[in-house]
Amino acid sequence: MPIMLSLFAPRSRYRLVTVLVVAGLAGCAASPRSGATAAPSTGATAAPSTGGPTIPTTAAIVRYQVADVGRSFAFYTERLGFRPGPTGRAPSFASVMRGDLLLLLGGPGSSGSRPMPDGRRQEPGGWNRIVLYVDDLAASAKALRGAGVRFRNEVEVGPGGSQIQIEDPDGNPIELHASPDGSHAADQRP
Repeated sequence: MPIMLSLFAPRSRYRLVTVLVVAGLAGCAASPRSGATAAPSTGATAAPSTGGPTIPTTAAIVRYQVADVGRSFAFYTERLGFRPGPTGRAPSFASVMRGDLLLLLGGPGSSGSRPMPDGRRQEPGGWNRIVLYVDDLAASAKALRGAGVRFRNEVEVGPGGSQIQIEDPDGNPIELHASPDGSHAADQRP
């Protein structure tokens, strides 16, 4: 099942970039996979640390700024079915994976969270988001509501299917999307 990822780069000559990632999504609300131990909220993370990145240059990678790496790691592995990724340097950052998507969780101490030369701070939140396809949007939303996950809106229905936005613990948006026929075909657009 594909994951559609749209990124908006305001100061780039390429304003909208859409990346399609093929991912095997078993369901939205999943329990931790074996080896995916939730880290305590102290900033520590259970994400493994390797001697160096083993990430291919063709991988689809997204970075989210987070305030607490351990809390975010637990959210993605316990609530959305991600597994620990190949990199992590607690408590500065961790990585989690779902299908072919690698999500970097950059805490306040990571190099990817440092202020820009003009003083602007990189902060969590915003509107760029990852899109996770689910087979049953209503069931996924119900399970996440029951787990106390924050929602940004109600289900929106359009020509490409149905979608709803949730937030991770730091306000970073995630779109859950179901195509109208359940096919999740590569030519579907959210």
